[in-house]
Amino acid sequence: MEAGRAGLENDAPGRGRKAVYGAPMQALIVEKTLRSLPPEATQWSQRSLAKALDLSDSTVGRVWRAHGLKPHLIRTFKVSNDPRFTEKLEDVIGLYLNAPEHALVLCCDEKSQVQALDRTQPGLPLKKGRAGTMTHDYVRHGTTTLFAALNVADGTLIGQCQDRHRHQEWLKFLQQIDAETPADRALHLILDNYATHKHPKVKKWLARHPRFHLHFTPTSASWLNMVERFFRDLTVNRLRRGVFHSVPELVAALEKYVAQHNREPKPFIWTAKANDILAKVARARKKLPRKQTSR
Repeated sequence: MEAGRAGLENDAPGRGRKAVYGAPMQALIVEKTLRSLPPEATQWSQRSLAKALDLSDSTVGRVWRAHGLKPHLIRTFKVSNDPRFTEKLEDVIGLYLNAPEHALVLCCDEKSQVQALDRTQPGLPLKKGRAGTMTHDYVRHGTTTLFAALNVADGTLIGQCQDRHRHQEWLKFLQQIDAETPADRALHLILDNYATHKHPKVKKWLARHPRFHLHFTPTSASWLNMVERFFRDLTVNRLRRGVFHSVPELVAALEKYVAQHNREPKPFIWTAKANDILAKVARARKKLPRKQTSR
């Protein structure tokens, strides 16, 4: 009441324990975390930094949390150096946001070398107070490759498992796409730059099937292909904890997963704007050393 409105906006000093270290020490912790490395290590831990500054582990932890610092985490990335990056980006996003009339847009790719992994011992099931278990080691029974074409409009998927992923197998998958889609529709396929997709025999086949139109994503930009989102769900929901005693068992599991997906398909919605992506890439190229971005 005495302070008026300012009394609501400004906190008065409390009666609790006062901070032992003030702003200068907090700034030193942040600066050392961001600008230096411990001897013979790649990142600081709470314990190593606390020892270097003669502080307690909890003090370092509080400062890190207050400033959003997590030195133990790292994320992978790569900035595309494709000279036609902008052109390809706008082409693909244009198909997502404004598909041509009387045409289907299909995101195509291969999930190659999917391993049929069997565990060396049976695991224990999930129960109250204990997570499910599985052995850290495994037995390999072979691999298969899943060819997939995701329909952008309705989320349905055309899938095919094959032993290898050469141009012969890619042609076989193109023939399946041709057979399973309406003959009166143009097909716009979004692909990466894998050499198999551009093989001379593939080009000859495409010349005889003019309703196929190929759109390539920029190099090092697989995130632009929405079928990768389906592959992520497949890995998390079916493969990562899966136990397969043979390749045919793995193939059957993949086919059942695709069939289940197609019973209740849900399209992925692209929301990122091309201008925002281009601005982000420009910022990344500006911050990265020229030596690294030129590779």
